[in-house]
Amino acid sequence: MMITDKVALVTGASSGIGAATARKLAAEGLKVGLAARRADRLEALVTEITNAGGKAMALQTDVTDLASCKAAVQTLIAEFGRIDVLVNNAGLMPLSDVDALKVDEWQRMVDVNISGVLNATAAALPLMIEQKSGHIFNMSSIAGRKVFKGLAVYCATKAAVTAFSDGLRMEVGPKHSIRVTCIQPGAVKSELYDQITDANYRQQMDELEKSMTFLQGDDIAETILFALKAPDRMDVAELFVLPTEQGW
Repeated sequence: MMITDKVALVTGASSGIGAATARKLAAEGLKVGLAARRADRLEALVTEITNAGGKAMALQTDVTDLASCKAAVQTLIAEFGRIDVLVNNAGLMPLSDVDALKVDEWQRMVDVNISGVLNATAAALPLMIEQKSGHIFNMSSIAGRKVFKGLAVYCATKAAVTAFSDGLRMEVGPKHSIRVTCIQPGAVKSELYDQITDANYRQQMDELEKSMTFLQGDDIAETILFALKAPDRMDVAELFVLPTEQGW
C-alpha cells in the first residue's frame, strides 16, 4: 500500500517504541500526531522530525480519558484532514507478585493498557469508518500469549489487548475495510522497566538485559511498517517479534 501523505496517530509517543515508530512513519512520508502526557518530550520529538524533513504535531493526551483522546483526534483532523493509522502503544509494566498487593499499580495498568487502547480506538474509529479505510495497530506483548511470575496483572492486560484486537479485526475488516494488527514483542529495551518498584524484579530485569541482546524500538517500528505497507487486500493480523536469543 502507498503510505506517503497518510496521517498517523501514535500514543505513548514520548519515548521507546512510540517515539521510534513516530520517527519511522514520518521518515516514510506520513504526517504524524504524537500523543502522550509529557509535552516537553513531544515538542522535542516534533522538532527532531521537522528538522529531518518530516511533518508532526504534539498532542498532549491522557489515554485513560476518552475526552482527551477525542480532543487529540479532532486536533489531528483539523491540522491534517484525516486519520489513516492509529498506533495504540501507550503502556505500563510495573512488575510485582500479586501477594504484594500493589493495587494502585494494578489499576494503573488496567487504565492505561486496556482502557487506553479502547479510548483511542473509540476516538479514531468513527473517522476511519467514514473514510472506509484505516489501520489500527495494538501493542500487546509476549505476555499476552504466556504468563510469567511477577507479571500476572500485566499479562492479563495484554491478553485483553490481544483478544480485543482479533475481535475488532473480525468486525471492522469486512464491514468498513479497516485493518487491525496486533504486535506482540518479546524483550525490548525501553523505559517500561523504570516503572518497576519491586527491587527484586527490577534486578531480575537488569540481569536479563545482560543475558541477551534486547530488541530496540526501531525493530518494532520496522515491524509496524511492514504490516502497514502490505497490499490493501491483506491484513497482517498478528506479529510475534522476539530477540533471536530469547528462548522462552
